Amino acid sequence: EAAEAALLSRNTELNELNAKLSMAQEHLAQSEKLASIGQLAAGVAHEINNPIGYIFSNFGTLEKYLADLFQMLDAYEKAESSHGNAQTRLALETLRNDIELGFLKEDIPTLMRESKEGLVRVRTIVQNLKDFSHVDASLDWQFTNLIQGIDATLNMVNNEVRYKADLVKDYGDLPDVQCMPSQINQVAMNLVVNAAHAMGPERGKITVRTGAQGDKVWFEVTDTGSGIPKDVLPRIFDPFYTTKPVGKGTGLGLSLSYGIVQKHHGNIEVQTEIGKGSTFRVTLPI
Repeated sequence: EAAEAALLSRNTELNELNAKLSMAQEHLAQSEKLASIGQLAAGVAHEINNPIGYIFSNFGTLEKYLADLFQMLDAYEKAESSHGNAQTRLALETLRNDIELGFLKEDIPTLMRESKEGLVRVRTIVQNLKDFSHVDASLDWQFTNLIQGIDATLNMVNNEVRYKADLVKDYGDLPDVQCMPSQINQVAMNLVVNAAHAMGPERGKITVRTGAQGDKVWFEVTDTGSGIPKDVLPRIFDPFYTTKPVGKGTGLGLSLSYGIVQKHHGNIEVQTEIGKGSTFRVTLPI
């Protein structure tokens, strides 16, 4: 009986270990999938950056050409009244009115300015995508500006946030921190997206703060969302645990974040109150 009990106990342990191994394997597969998506996005950003560059350059040249053309048109208009042939003057005036030259001279610079603003926004998005994935940097540990990475991340997830909450940035001065920047960006992204998803039907507020204390730095994401129930709180960092509807969440965001922070010898803490919101703080050694 003792041997059978020991065998059953051992079998239970093996089953638990097997379940953990399967979960870790799925976790790793999901992590690899996320990494592949990140590499793909970074590659797309790099490819988009080249044509945007020469379109932007051509726009500058085109603006100069149009300014020269408008200057020439002004000279023609001034010379038009002194033209000796009345029929020619009438034909020119009719054509000018038909094409609404005055309106075109006002509208074309506006169109050029708005188009250039659009190009600047695209370039900014592409640069943010590159900063977020650190496509131009090595994958090794390096000293980096966390605020710059957090800003790039916030721009990347703007579409998730802007319809649900107002985003407030409250940055304190930070020294450069030795870390794997793209992974810390991933943590910031997961926390901000979760904060956006925690919002109720009414528009809320998400505040991102940073600070330094001694030989550590910290950043935190505070939301005015629904909060986390006490019975759920112990499990929020478990892999594949999610309170979102089926198909809406993988349950890996906080688990991946927890693993990344642990790998950086830091810690992640949460304070929450039902109906008032939550604060997730990440602390990292410099």
